[in-house]
Amino acid sequence: MSEKPPTAPPTGPESDDQAGESSHADVPLHDVVHPSEVRRAPRYGRFLLAGAVLGTVIGLGLGYYVVGTPEAQGMLKPGVYIGVTIAFTATLTTLAAGLIAVLADRRSLRKYERARTRR
Repeated sequence: MSEKPPTAPPTGPESDDQAGESSHADVPLHDVVHPSEVRRAPRYGRFLLAGAVLGTVIGLGLGYYVVGTPEAQGMLKPGVYIGVTIAFTATLTTLAAGLIAVLADRRSLRKYERARTRR
């Protein structure tokens, strides 16, 4: 009474993964991708994070240096001055790091296009 319908060969992600592993495992990377075709683009998030951390450290040092001078003895709230200095330097260095990342990206794109036209 309960006959099972004939099953088809397995198709789907499981069978594709198994077939892909055996065919791509023996191929060296240099046979698949030529080094001149790989574009080395910068990671913007890491550039911006490095700029923010660097700016925070510089701002902290600069703020404490200025607050520690004898001329700053009459300052009512030195912590506010340090906070503003940190925010200002972190903003500037983050923007500078972003600019450096954009310039590096343009340079890598230029090298990539030049390498592609030579082939």
